[in-house]
Amino acid sequence: MTQAMSTPITTPCVKVCIVDGESGLCLGCYRKLEEIAGWIRLTQDQRETILSELPGRRGQIDPAKLGEA
Repeated sequence: MTQAMSTPITTPCVKVCIVDGESGLCLGCYRKLEEIAGWIRLTQDQRETILSELPGRRGQIDPAKLGEA
């Protein structure tokens, strides 16, 4: 087994996979579909960059869709 296969991959997934049509972001983790689909192929640095952007993305989603209305 290679090192890459034995090292867990950090993910923001919370098992709420609903993509908002307006923003294009997942309502659970705030990633774009292409980020979710390609997550395993990204480098750790690329993942960390995306992870650092996620809190700011929440504001791109209508609060009502997040149950905050």
